[in-house]
Amino acid sequence: MLANADAVATVGVRDIAAAREFYGKVLGLREGDPGDCKMAEILFFESGRSRIQVYRSEYAGTNQATAITWDVGDRIGEVAAALTSRGARFEHYDLPGARLEGDIHVMDDMGVKAMWLKDPDGNILNINGR
Repeated sequence: MLANADAVATVGVRDIAAAREFYGKVLGLREGDPGDCKMAEILFFESGRSRIQVYRSEYAGTNQATAITWDVGDRIGEVAAALTSRGARFEHYDLPGARLEGDIHVMDDMGVKAMWLKDPDGNILNINGR
């Protein structure tokens, strides 16, 4: 039923202006057209073929799990450097079988590299590569 429908990641934030700055300027996402949505406190961002909906919520930042994941393939080092230059601060986690190279968690046994950061409201964002 939903196999051919597009999905949208939805993230709650407390401050729409701070979210616009972070998702637009720090992450470099293009702000999208809201279409028929008439809500004042909602933003849409384009990310590849996906969309991210950011809306004001009193529950912003209460999720303790990853909210959005991007796969950047072999560009993870380049992406880390670009985000750092724009003021991103990465989270470091103690993960079994992972070693830290700068801000990138390297999991050789899985062939994965990953990094995490938080938006201004504490929503956890993940970037995967190889």
